Amino acid sequence: MFFRWDWLRPQLTAPIVPTLGPVHPHALTVGIFEDTLRAAETGNFLPYDKDRRWGGKKDEKVLRSDVVHQPEHTLIPTLTRRGRGIVKVFAYGLRDSVMDEAAELAAKLAAAHDVVNARVVRPLGPETARPRGTRIQLKDFTAGPCPDPGGPVRPVTAWPAAVQETFAPFAEAMAGDGLAFLHTQMQAGRCGPVLATAIEDRIVGAIGPVEVLPDAIGRPQLMPQYFAVLPEARGQGLGRILWRAAMHWGQSHGAAYQLLQTEVGGPSDRLCQAEGLTSLGFTHTTAA
Repeated sequence: MFFRWDWLRPQLTAPIVPTLGPVHPHALTVGIFEDTLRAAETGNFLPYDKDRRWGGKKDEKVLRSDVVHQPEHTLIPTLTRRGRGIVKVFAYGLRDSVMDEAAELAAKLAAAHDVVNARVVRPLGPETARPRGTRIQLKDFTAGPCPDPGGPVRPVTAWPAAVQETFAPFAEAMAGDGLAFLHTQMQAGRCGPVLATAIEDRIVGAIGPVEVLPDAIGRPQLMPQYFAVLPEARGQGLGRILWRAAMHWGQSHGAAYQLLQTEVGGPSDRLCQAEGLTSLGFTHTTAA
């Protein structure tokens, strides 16, 4: 075993794991960190990796030989070759000085692997004052019912053909939110249902895919979705209806929970906070 849990566990202020992203606090074990090291050697997806849905090979891997694991802090670097490449160093530790060491390691590894970008990812606890970056939120489906919100929401494939044809321009308009990528996956038949809302026979918002898969300890998890509403259609409550429809779908299909990442202070963040989700902490990413 590479990691000492008695060293690492006190440093885990938020349940974020390199290459995997947020995990349920109950799944946050030494085994899941060990799994990321083994996956780096094969290039394969772990069985519970959310990105496995998209097929192919795992693009991000842990740089196992460059991990720094000490009683006071742990630095776990990862490498992505996609685009111009990026090295991220996940900086686990309670002292702010961990950031300087992580930035130095990230810059060194970016040069060694000939990639352009070097980043430091700092997990922060839910008690953090004036947080920046990304909030990790938990929707617990066992805590209460998620009723069908009604409204003009249905799977894209359940809309009339003329309405379905408007998904392509909608997806292109919201490419920055990942909808263009989602559309390519839908066309290839690689993902589950996508829920959409339409006004005057034109799709103006969508959330999906809605899929339930087991996590690292076998609990059914509603996978993260792409979620967007056209700017001109906002302010009518459509985003809230779409989100509640996805939560209803997840609970109806046996999900125990969902983890979401939202930009602090952004529309999705405010929505999730208003819906009573539990904040598990934050991740703050900076250039090295």
